[in-house]
Amino acid sequence: MKTMTVSQKGWIVIPKEIRERYGIHPGTKVAIVDYGGGISLVPLPDDPIEAARGFLRDFPQEEDTTSLTEELLKERRQEYEREEAKIRHFGE
Repeated sequence: MKTMTVSQKGWIVIPKEIRERYGIHPGTKVAIVDYGGGISLVPLPDDPIEAARGFLRDFPQEEDTTSLTEELLKERRQEYEREEAKIRHFGE
């Protein structure tokens, strides 16, 4: 674990080995992520579109998945049928 000291202006120096490992160079944008109990610096890609290319490659194809809308409608029909059966039962 590397430790740094924050300057009076709020600056810190990121050690060279960490900058090289994560490709941080002058002009690189970083996000500061607040986790409630700590913070992280996350380098942002120069081209976020290019960086995301292939991100969903292993995502199931549509024919391999059931439509969530269809599942919800099926569940609602079953719920409706159960309620209707209760009403018929109490009406007898």
